[in-house]
Amino acid sequence: MEKIHAVCPNCRTINAVLTERIRQNPVCAKCATPLLPAHPIELTDQTFERFVSRSALPVLVDFWAPWCGPCKMMAPAFTEAAAALQGQVILAKMDTEAQRAVPSRFNIQSVPSLVLFRHGKETARTAGAMPAGQIQAWVRQQL
Repeated sequence: MEKIHAVCPNCRTINAVLTERIRQNPVCAKCATPLLPAHPIELTDQTFERFVSRSALPVLVDFWAPWCGPCKMMAPAFTEAAAALQGQVILAKMDTEAQRAVPSRFNIQSVPSLVLFRHGKETARTAGAMPAGQIQAWVRQQL
């Protein structure tokens, strides 16, 4: 039986999950929070590294800003894509106004910017607002 690591979006505990249980909405052994939620996870400069580097599943991060009109327009589509990609990719959001270190480290110069990470390494990037179907298609193309 193969296992993957899943980082709890609530308490950041690293959980071992049997791969055949990924589609069964596993919960954290410590706090019982769903490990692979059907909605985007909020990341901060402090939580980013542990979450992105220790998650076995790819993590798609939406770097956004509260003043950005296209970011606001894309937010519901990103949430819809999170539900559609649940169990395959973890979707997360990072507010570039409130969190400065990580966006600077990855040279985020325009928002919204979507960056796909695997085991903590950037594997793909795109900028600009997209509808949910296009987000899903782009992610699947990158996998």
